Amino acid sequence: MHVHNLSSWQHSHHFQSGLEASAERRTKIVVALTIAMMVAEIAAGTIFNSMALLADGWHMSTHAGALGIAAFAYAFARSHADDQRFTFGTGKVGTLGGFTSAIILCMVALLMVWESANRLMTVQAIAFDEALMVAVIGLVVNVVSAGILGGHGLGDDHDHCGHHHDHDHHRDHHDHNLQAAYIHVLADVLTSVLAIAALLLGKYLGWWWMDPMMGLVGAAVIGKWAWGLLRKTGSVLLDHSDDRELPEEVRAAIEGDADNRLSDLHLWQIGPGHWGAIVSLVTRTPREPGHYKTLLAEVHELSHVTVEVHPCDGASCG
Repeated sequence: MHVHNLSSWQHSHHFQSGLEASAERRTKIVVALTIAMMVAEIAAGTIFNSMALLADGWHMSTHAGALGIAAFAYAFARSHADDQRFTFGTGKVGTLGGFTSAIILCMVALLMVWESANRLMTVQAIAFDEALMVAVIGLVVNVVSAGILGGHGLGDDHDHCGHHHDHDHHRDHHDHNLQAAYIHVLADVLTSVLAIAALLLGKYLGWWWMDPMMGLVGAAVIGKWAWGLLRKTGSVLLDHSDDRELPEEVRAAIEGDADNRLSDLHLWQIGPGHWGAIVSLVTRTPREPGHYKTLLAEVHELSHVTVEVHPCDGASCG
């Protein structure tokens, strides 16, 4: 057995977007703001008998939990980044956090539907002025939280090398953990707006039923957001991709050299903007695997590539 240094043939398994530290810090700030507003709205909604405020406070409590999950996911991924038990690193931990948050969003929507439907059955006496004051404060806090979480990591197209490519704008470079936290905060903004609208209509037009009705509207919108997030994160967790261009880019890179034929290809996302690939090819003129990895260097999303080369003679190659 030789004793040469293997560092030239090894690489890092830190398959993340590079923006996690900032996202983790911002998420923790929003968790604190959300918990404070959650307590205020649940207390005010109970005292002033406003379903709109209670719905906002209740789903903010679950959002506080979901945002806590997001913060935990960042911390876990960071602390276990070099843990060899994670074969392809911890790049998917954020996606798992986003998937969990999406489930919580679905539960929030169902809870809002249940309570709003019950409230529609009987006339409700609501302390409109007091409830409006709390709802406006809640909206301000939620807008500030959305501003804190917004920006980088939600939709920027950055690959791990820092390149920007027009051809891969469709490709998923999102931080699903941050995206889930952002959707939770947007849901808070929405329910705050709906609560204010319902309370104003109830106060000036006597439409008390608008309070629980707005709860149903909010539940429908939140449910739609949650379903979209579930589909996106679930696809990543199950190594499913609708990307049609990435496999073609890999095929073109391999088959554009010599007489190579791509016989088998496996592609899966291992982190935001990072993909793994197992490439099997058949050729009459086999080269070392490093040659084929060089051919794939222009496919910048590929962060972990394994190449399998099958030599063949003229007869077996057809």
